[in-house]
Amino acid sequence: MRAVDLIQTKRDGGQLTREELAWLVQGHTAGEIPDYQMSAFLMAVHFRGMTPQETVWLTEAMMRSGEVLDLSSIPGPKIDKHSTGGVGDKVSLVLAPLVAALGVKVPMISGRGLGHTGGTLDKLEAIPGFRVNLSTEEFTRQVRDIGVAIVGQTAQLAPADRKTYALRDVTATVDSIPLIAASIMSKKLAEGIDGLVLDVKTGSGAFMRRAEDARALAKTMVDIGQGMGKQVVALITDMSQPLGRMVGNATEVVETLRALRGEGPEDLMEVTFALGAEMLRLADIERKPSAARQRLRGAIDDGRALRKFQEMVVRQGGSERALDELEQRVRQAPTKPVLAPASGFVTAIDTRQMGLAACILGAGRQKADDAVDHRVGYEALVKLGERVERGQPLVKVFYSDEAKLPEAICMIAAAYEIGEQPQPNPPLVYCSTTSQM
Repeated sequence: MRAVDLIQTKRDGGQLTREELAWLVQGHTAGEIPDYQMSAFLMAVHFRGMTPQETVWLTEAMMRSGEVLDLSSIPGPKIDKHSTGGVGDKVSLVLAPLVAALGVKVPMISGRGLGHTGGTLDKLEAIPGFRVNLSTEEFTRQVRDIGVAIVGQTAQLAPADRKTYALRDVTATVDSIPLIAASIMSKKLAEGIDGLVLDVKTGSGAFMRRAEDARALAKTMVDIGQGMGKQVVALITDMSQPLGRMVGNATEVVETLRALRGEGPEDLMEVTFALGAEMLRLADIERKPSAARQRLRGAIDDGRALRKFQEMVVRQGGSERALDELEQRVRQAPTKPVLAPASGFVTAIDTRQMGLAACILGAGRQKADDAVDHRVGYEALVKLGERVERGQPLVKVFYSDEAKLPEAICMIAAAYEIGEQPQPNPPLVYCSTTSQM
């Protein structure tokens, strides 16, 4: 085979075979096919797309480019959850210990924040001592022992994805649905899981801002799961405003603890329960949505979910005392309000702008090697549809570097639209797509 022939086939709208895609992915991962040829292939896919079968084969090739975890020593169904990213999205921190407290095995491999979206690993690392880099043996043992672990991706897991993702980032091919789907699913299926629940975000703070694009991505990923013999369900959820109230790292851990104590914001808990019900269904623990929600609420009310989170923190190097100290640090942090410029109703929020403001404060990163300040962030005091008066605080900013405040405050203030009449809020959960297994 020659890479140029495969590029030409895709450029002209043809379909590649399983063997051709495997050869291309393996060759690029091994350094035998240069970046410039893979870049040309990615651009051809961007313009021409891929058939559902091609997308399955590309995902399979990327998944098999490195280690595929064997979790067969862990009894019971292994179910993970993945979000396409947003602002204030701490659902994984609440959901993983919550469903683990009900018997689901959750081997969760998560990522870091980049651009306007936050990362689960950055939030967990705000907890003093918390280790996100576990060996495969430690990871497997912890999931077997306590039912849950949240860790970072190893270099051995889907290395083809890391190489192609770096190229997509600099060749304007990030927003191709087949390439996004293959990137996400190759990493998730390499975990050795039995089922996957996807949270596909849409709205001003999502990568898929239009609901129709989010639906297309969700369907593509569900179809990949079905093509590879895995149970996958995708929910389309709203990211037209920060999820919950807190944005940042330590701030979002604090809100996680509140949620696990039964004091979580309504929108955060609704998304958590919707995803959790699907995880319980895939694990065959509770198939009725209403009964699943009752069980999830019960695990919070009786403290099992909080105890499971604390157990995970201790197993991964933190402590209950560290959690108490983190909450105290957030309470004592210097703050600055962002005031409403006019009276009226909050009619829209540019959530991407809100995420970038958090990055300006230091809570996120613009480049992969940027350092993160776990102390900073903000609390959204006013949500979509709520009334404000001129001079009323919209947001409370937690900061550590006063020099960064003016730009961040300006961005946050500009992100809020205030009108005379309230506008209908978008639905929190749009729809779901499920593989037919």
